[in-house]
Amino acid sequence: MKRLVLSVSVLLAALALAPTAYAQQTTPKPTTPSTQTPSAIERDLRVFSSWVNDKLDRAEAGVRREMPKVSDEFDRQSRRIDRSVDSLSAQGKREYADQKQRYKDWAARQDSLDARARRPETAQQIQDRLLGEKVVMSRVRASEMPDLYARFIEATRSQRRQWSATDWSNASAVLANLNGRYEQVREQIPLEDKIRIRSWQGEFRTLEAARDAKEVISK
Repeated sequence: MKRLVLSVSVLLAALALAPTAYAQQTTPKPTTPSTQTPSAIERDLRVFSSWVNDKLDRAEAGVRREMPKVSDEFDRQSRRIDRSVDSLSAQGKREYADQKQRYKDWAARQDSLDARARRPETAQQIQDRLLGEKVVMSRVRASEMPDLYARFIEATRSQRRQWSATDWSNASAVLANLNGRYEQVREQIPLEDKIRIRSWQGEFRTLEAARDAKEVISK
């Protein structure tokens, strides 16, 4: 009888421990994330993205001279990625599409700027560029003269270091147009504005003379 009671007690204890043991066996062990090296196509995408960013950040004038070489490099890198593009993640595919579009928009802008640079400007276009707006000189009012002179001299100050002899000649022609209109409306201009205008006229001639002197010395 004692053996029977003992057997029943052992059985009940085993049944009580069974859920805990089962839970320990079935509960998945926590896994530590493993560091995976990027695939070849992901590395190619990183290189491509860095290359596009570099080209878009560079000075436009310098890049336009290298556009044939730049276009060839874009085609080479994009063809390499296109062959394995299905291996990219959804995020990688979006990044690739975005970078390609950014480059194409940028390349189209370079083509437009290059075409414009090859097309000679008219005298009116030069004047509008240096004055910051389209100006019909014969219609300029006396009150507008100081602002136009100010814009002209500011353009001269900021651009003169890149100007060629032709650019200086064009700027001088624009100043002559301003001076011609000034003489027509000068009686309507306050004395204070006349003094400022005379100062700007003199500043341009001084900058022009300094450039001519530097050119003579360099020769």
